[in-house]
Amino acid sequence: MRTIADIGAAVIGTGFIGTVHVEALRRIGVQVRGVLGSSPDRGQARATALGVKGAYASLEELLQDPAVDVVHVTSPNDLHFSQAREALAAGKHVVCEKPLAMTATQSAELVRLAEGTGLVNATNFNIRYYPLNQHASEVVTDGGLGEVRLVTGRYFQDWLLLESDWNWRLQPDRGGALRAVGDIGSHWLDLMTFVTGQHVDSVMAELSTFIGKRQEPTGPVETFSTDRAAAGVEREISTEDTASILLRFDGGARGAVSISQISPGRKNSLVYEIDGSDGAWGWDSEQPDQAWIGHRERPNEVLIRNPALMGEAGKAASALPAGHVEGFFDTFCSHFRAIYADVVAGAPSAGSRYPTFADGHDEMLVGDAIARSAREGRWVEVDRRGVTTAAGSVTTGETS
Repeated sequence: MRTIADIGAAVIGTGFIGTVHVEALRRIGVQVRGVLGSSPDRGQARATALGVKGAYASLEELLQDPAVDVVHVTSPNDLHFSQAREALAAGKHVVCEKPLAMTATQSAELVRLAEGTGLVNATNFNIRYYPLNQHASEVVTDGGLGEVRLVTGRYFQDWLLLESDWNWRLQPDRGGALRAVGDIGSHWLDLMTFVTGQHVDSVMAELSTFIGKRQEPTGPVETFSTDRAAAGVEREISTEDTASILLRFDGGARGAVSISQISPGRKNSLVYEIDGSDGAWGWDSEQPDQAWIGHRERPNEVLIRNPALMGEAGKAASALPAGHVEGFFDTFCSHFRAIYADVVAGAPSAGSRYPTFADGHDEMLVGDAIARSAREGRWVEVDRRGVTTAAGSVTTGETS
C-alpha cells in the first residue's frame, strides 16, 4: 500500500508562495521532485537555494516525469488555467493557487476536466486550515451560535501602499480584472462560506482605486519584497486598491466585508465575526491561536487553540500541543495533509473538507457578481445556474 512518502510532487513557480509550497510538502513527507521557474536559469537558481534536487526546463519536461504524481501551480494568475489543464490531461493530481483561473469560463472548464478525470483537485484556500477555523465550522454546524445572522470582517494589507510599490498583480492581463478582491478577498469569502455553511447569494459592492498611477520598476520584484527597485515607467492602474461589499447569504445571513491592500501597518490581517442568535465567534489571522466567543448573559470567552478543547476537525488540523503557536505556514501543512490523503487513496473522497476546483470556481462566480455590482451600482445575484458537482453542467458566470 502506498504511503505519503511514496508520492512525488513538482511545484510550478519559485516565488514567495511557491517556496511555501515546497517547504510544506517537505514537512509532511512528500518527495519534491523538482521546480519549474519562469526561466531555466531562475528555476535552477531557486532549486539550488531551496535544496531541491532538480529544476525542469519546461512544463512539458515536468509533465513527462513519471515520478511526479501531483503538480502544484503557484505561477502568476494568467498561467493557472493552461498549466492546470495540461497537468490534468497528463494524469497528474493538481493543487492550484487562487484565483483558479482568469475567468469563470476557464474555471468552469477546469471543474469539468477534473471531474472527468477523477483526479484529486484542490484550490489553495489555506486559511480554512487554521485549527480554530476548522473548529469554528464545527461549532456553527452543531448549532453552537444558534441561527447565523450577521457575518462581518475585513482583510487588510499594506504592501501596495506606496506609488513605488509594484507587482505583476497590478496588471489586469496577468493578475485579473479584480485585484484586491481576487487576491485576498477571495480568501475571506471562501472562509466565511466554509465556516457558516452558507454561500454568498448576492452582493452590493464599491471598488476604489486610490493610486491611479504607479512606477513599474525596470527589474523583477518579489511579492511582499521591501526592496525598492529603481523607478521605471509610469503606469495607469485600473484595478482596485480597496473594496467595500455588502453580502446576502443563501441561508438568510447578512454581511459586510472591507478589503484593502493599502492599509498602513496591516501586514496580513484577516478578521471576521459571526453573530448568531445564541452567541458570537470572532477571529484575527494576526492572532491565529485564539478566538473570541461572545455571550449576552454570561462572561465572554477567549479560546486558546488546544486540541483537547476542540472538535475532531480542529484536532486534525493541529500539529502542535496547546501553547505552541501555529501560524500561516502550518495551514499549508494541514491543508496538504488532507489533500494528500486522497492522493494516496488515488481519488477525491466524498465530503472532503479541503477546497476543490468547484470551490475555486464558486469564488470566480462571486467575483463576477462583485465586479458587475461595482460597475452598475446595484445589488447583483451570484449566477450559479447550471452548477452541479458531479459531471454535470457548470455555469460560466457573467460573460458580458
